Amino acid sequence: MAAGRRGAGLRLCATVFLLDMAFCKGFVEDLDESFKDNRKDDIWLVDFYAPWCGHCKKLEPIWNEVGLEMKSIGSPVKVGKMDATSYSSIASEFGVRGYPTIKLLKGDLAYNYRGPRTKDDIIEFAHRVSGALIRPLPSQQMFEHVQKRHRVFFVYIGGESPLKEKYIDAASELIVYTYFFSASEEVVPEYVTLKEMPAVLVFKDETYFVYDEYEDGDLSSWINRERFQNYLTVDGFLLYELGDTGKLVAIAVIDEKNTSIEHTRLKSVIQEVARDYRDQFHRDFQFGHMDGNDYINTLLMDELKVPTVVVLNTSNQQYFLLDRQIKNAEDMVQFINNILDGTVEAQGGDSILQRLKRIVFDAKSTVVSIFKSSPLMGCFLFGLPLGVISIMCYGIYTADTDGGYIEERYEVSKSEIESQEPTEESKEQEPRSGVTLVPTVQGPKDVLEKKKD
Repeated sequence: MAAGRRGAGLRLCATVFLLDMAFCKGFVEDLDESFKDNRKDDIWLVDFYAPWCGHCKKLEPIWNEVGLEMKSIGSPVKVGKMDATSYSSIASEFGVRGYPTIKLLKGDLAYNYRGPRTKDDIIEFAHRVSGALIRPLPSQQMFEHVQKRHRVFFVYIGGESPLKEKYIDAASELIVYTYFFSASEEVVPEYVTLKEMPAVLVFKDETYFVYDEYEDGDLSSWINRERFQNYLTVDGFLLYELGDTGKLVAIAVIDEKNTSIEHTRLKSVIQEVARDYRDQFHRDFQFGHMDGNDYINTLLMDELKVPTVVVLNTSNQQYFLLDRQIKNAEDMVQFINNILDGTVEAQGGDSILQRLKRIVFDAKSTVVSIFKSSPLMGCFLFGLPLGVISIMCYGIYTADTDGGYIEERYEVSKSEIESQEPTEESKEQEPRSGVTLVPTVQGPKDVLEKKKD
């Protein structure tokens, strides 16, 4: 009876799960070739997928949740998905080159989503990009609300100017990453001091920074560098994004499950440098910590001991390892200064030799991972081709050997025939002396047969 009730309960749970999935799918439209002509009147968030793609299958339940959430909050953004293999011409028109590709389509504009594939991050992207490019802040209350809601945001302060035109151009390119606002000088908090107007500011890390054209260069490049908080929890995806900033990334590589003094001290030192030396280093450095050394080992093609500190130049794949023991923030500052003045030698890079090393390392890592995850599959994938190649080599070798032996035997038989020619001549003369003999002349074939016997 109990087993029957458990079975009925499992069937009920499975039924509820399937109904829930079907309910969520109802808010995601399957798109076809008619989408090309009908889409421009609406804002669309589209997942371009391939049926055989493993990452696409992993995204599918998350995408269904996105569709349900967007519908429930009354968002004007419609959620759809398109099989890019069946409608390849439409996918190519939107610049789809990999799967899955998430795009927000707004009129003639198409924005690529490059963030984590989580429901909250995707919905945040849709809200940000589907709204106004530059959002006005009409009051101090609204300004305070935005500060509480967003960790990083940019504000243009002032009237019409060439700087505002540059700000709008930068926003149209970088809206996929962060928020852009505009405000009057009266709305800005009292602790903000401006030397001149108009101005562009970034608010983050409970403070603000003012764009300086002479020190910071191009406005769009400055925004791209400053769109991250000064201290981050770093992972592989974030490191890839940081590569566009041109900054060096100082990372404490630790084990977060390890509560020993050494692990917590290194993390605290990096946090202290990021906070107390922000004005000195924020233009050139990004700070953070990473849990575990697996990704770093793959990136550096080396085995780093944990805990440690590594400084990465993600733009050219160079890195700097500690040349001293880091006991406090002053030691870390000295290490950073030595990197900037060239005292610490850079390792790695993107030279031809390093690229060849990377190819060998990636191949070796792939083979090892296959054998670790599935030894039988590894034996089949690599053992079978090696076995076939071995058999082919053995066949070629033995064929050459037999050919040489036959040729050698033929040469021997030919020499024997030539040695018998005088004998045949003498035998031809013998009948003249009155003795009749029947000559037996062996041909090459007979000699070969004897040899074989």
